[in-house]
Amino acid sequence: MRRALIVGIDDYPEVPLSGCVNDARKILNVLSRNEDGTPNFDCRMLLAPTGDVTRYVLRENIKELLGHEAELALFYFSGHGIVNNLGGYLVTQDYEAHDEGVAMSEIITLANKARIREVVIILDCCHSGALGEIPIISEDHVILRQGISVLTASGAMQAAIEVGGIGGIFTSLICDALKGGAADVCGCVTVAAVYAYVEQMLGAWDQRPLFKSNISKLVPLRMCKPVIDIGVLRLLSKYFPNADSEFCLDPSFEPEAEPRNEENERIFSHLQKYRAARLLVPVGEEHMYFAAMKSKSCKLTPLGQFYWNLAKGGKL
Repeated sequence: MRRALIVGIDDYPEVPLSGCVNDARKILNVLSRNEDGTPNFDCRMLLAPTGDVTRYVLRENIKELLGHEAELALFYFSGHGIVNNLGGYLVTQDYEAHDEGVAMSEIITLANKARIREVVIILDCCHSGALGEIPIISEDHVILRQGISVLTASGAMQAAIEVGGIGGIFTSLICDALKGGAADVCGCVTVAAVYAYVEQMLGAWDQRPLFKSNISKLVPLRMCKPVIDIGVLRLLSKYFPNADSEFCLDPSFEPEAEPRNEENERIFSHLQKYRAARLLVPVGEEHMYFAAMKSKSCKLTPLGQFYWNLAKGGKL
């Protein structure tokens, strides 16, 4: 069971925003289903101006999100964030001085106590990096228990940039990552891969996203179309007896060569897919065509050897 609470607040008294509801809707669209149309997260939306997102409403929904067992729970927030001498807060519509909304430390406390294997928290708001920067109560307590990941748009003292009416740059990059920009060869998109994608896309002078995590296993947030069909990927260990083996080629593998050899052509089509995914390279030639026509060979790259080990170990 996978569920997500997605919050977007534009309608703030005196300090309105214009892109947060858009951000929340974009996240909903990409998280609710995998690329092949299969269900992914069961999502609940809290939006303002279409509803009231008060301290009570936000807090109770977070409690419900984290209050029941699940494989994965995801919390996304787009709106105002603030830091004061008591820590960071997600600002709600009924904010007031010294009580701006829901404390980030409270969210971490609820996540730490949740009976949920994996919890992912994504914040697109100013000062979102304050999440997780809570005092350690005692020496035998850690800020994040195992299974929690936090991805924030900016550091604790940074603003998060919103492009007028369109939405946040951070959320736009997250959606691009989830749509496949951060997918591995098998099509898996993990929170760590999303962070790597976003971090590389933002320049040295831009807001800097933060990633805080205490996990032992990366659970996919979304599945995209694999670069290579899994059945073809499993054949790596058949074509290459060892990770450092070379596969010998000859002209019979190339479809343009005569006489035709359909079996070798089928294998060569698989090798070409591995090549396109950077899993192998021809030896002594720049292109696979010339490696075949000149009876040379190809070998696995370090990335290819990684997937070879997965295939050999029955992990694909």
